[in-house]
Amino acid sequence: MATSTPVKKARRSLTWLGVIIVGLIAINTAAVLFGGGSWTPKLGLDLEGGTQIILAPKLETGQTVTDDQLNQAVSIIRQRVDSSGVSESEISTSGNNIVVAIPGKLDNDTKNRIQSSAKLELRPVLVAGAPTDAAANGSTSPTPTATPSEAPRSTPTVSPTNGSDLNWVTPALQDQYDNLDCSKVSTTNVAPAEEPLVTCDDGGQVKYILGPVEVDGADIKDASAGVIQTSQGGSTGQWAINLVFNDKGTKDFGDVSQRLYGLKSQSPLDQFAFVLDGKVLSAPAMNGVITDGKPQITGNFDQKSAQALADQLKFGALPISFTVQSSDTITATLGAAQLQSGIIAGIIGLLLVFIYTLFQYRLLGTVTIISLVVAAIITYLSITILSWYQGYRLSLAGVAGLIVAIGFTADSFIVYFERVRDELRDGRGLVGAVESGWKRALRTIYASKATNLLAAIVLFVVAVGSVQGFAFTLGLTTVIDVIIVVLFTHPMLQLLAQTKFFSSGNPWSGLDPTALGAVYRGRAEFRKPSASVPVGKAASASREAAKRQTIAERKASELAAVGTQKTSDTSKKGEEN
Repeated sequence: MATSTPVKKARRSLTWLGVIIVGLIAINTAAVLFGGGSWTPKLGLDLEGGTQIILAPKLETGQTVTDDQLNQAVSIIRQRVDSSGVSESEISTSGNNIVVAIPGKLDNDTKNRIQSSAKLELRPVLVAGAPTDAAANGSTSPTPTATPSEAPRSTPTVSPTNGSDLNWVTPALQDQYDNLDCSKVSTTNVAPAEEPLVTCDDGGQVKYILGPVEVDGADIKDASAGVIQTSQGGSTGQWAINLVFNDKGTKDFGDVSQRLYGLKSQSPLDQFAFVLDGKVLSAPAMNGVITDGKPQITGNFDQKSAQALADQLKFGALPISFTVQSSDTITATLGAAQLQSGIIAGIIGLLLVFIYTLFQYRLLGTVTIISLVVAAIITYLSITILSWYQGYRLSLAGVAGLIVAIGFTADSFIVYFERVRDELRDGRGLVGAVESGWKRALRTIYASKATNLLAAIVLFVVAVGSVQGFAFTLGLTTVIDVIIVVLFTHPMLQLLAQTKFFSSGNPWSGLDPTALGAVYRGRAEFRKPSASVPVGKAASASREAAKRQTIAERKASELAAVGTQKTSDTSKKGEEN
């Protein structure tokens, strides 16, 4: 029963490995048949090409863009692109423009994320009405209208005391409001933060005069999409965006909500407009004083549009607005020739590992070869599934990570095989050597792989672009390496240890105790080589045993030799007498 236990464990492990492989194949098959997947991974910008979008800043007269603003915008756009599942993208600056390069064909959702600058401003509502009626919704003109012969006055006669003060509405602003055509309002409709804004809602159904910006979208800490709940906990079926402000935003929004709630009887002065790129997303009435910094945006959202906007706002508002200057298809920077060269390099690496393992471990090296093949299958299936599910793309840097992983993976097998050989040198049988060597090797393998995985994670977090692709493949193959050595390599040795070819120590097995110098017994005790062992091998085994002695064992051996010499000298003196 004792000898059958390792066999049962081995079969159980191999069964789990088979389940994993079959599961990966099934997932990829389902993706190909029903989810638009493919049996080949998507390629990165350097190998396939893609789409390049150039964003130009929208600046008012005399306004300039700073390097800090551009760098902040690059960081935010990169986060938006990454959140959409696109990898291996390149976002950089070129003069005052931002260049966004996306691998493959650009889908509409990702394009909208990039093109929408999502500059969010929160402004109080001064006047609101239907496009054909400036006095709709109870709004009236708070200031006299200028006669046709006069130029409308653009400065308030009385300085406004707060953002909801109707003194902001000058004759010029009223005239602009009266003649506003909502169909012509675009994202270029911007105004300085300290001045009022005339605009419409995103659907062109209501037009507004809004006060100055009182809460900046950059103060948004988090944003998420969800279905609005009733007071009883039921679902209304209406999607909304839940915002969370930082400390500054919480204080500013709390002050504004307190003022607007006090204007409850003077609609629309109790409304607060969420303005995205010059258009009103929503202008809800303030139904209470919100001091916790967690307001909610409602509007004509479905799940998809609410989630897309929440993702944009979650990563912060851009410091400035941008317009799309150009959108072009670009060719691969490296192309298929470099990919082919990378694949050839990987094949050469595998062949060199195969040759070395066969030379060093004889037929035991075939376990390494098969293990690497199984690891390659799982890695390929995993990358293909991630390409479909997460938008992962394989760049040349990622291919380099896979090639480097070949050596790391082979290290695990070498550590294990050498541990087994050490146990054989200690005089254990093959079955016991496999089990004892595995326990000792597993700690070393875990420590080594944990270091590799930690390095890959740190590199992935701090790097961007193709370097992240290298770190990702390195981390992925590290995890797969552990799975292979646990669920395949060790079980295979457990099964091979039961065969006559390996258990008998055949010279071609790579586990021949005599060839390994298995004369060392431990605790300074040695077993003399049998007469059948050639003199050369016996001498080699003795040298191997001497090398493996610890300092304590070497001293004990020397003391034993001195004692033997003294006994021999005493015997000789007795014979002479």
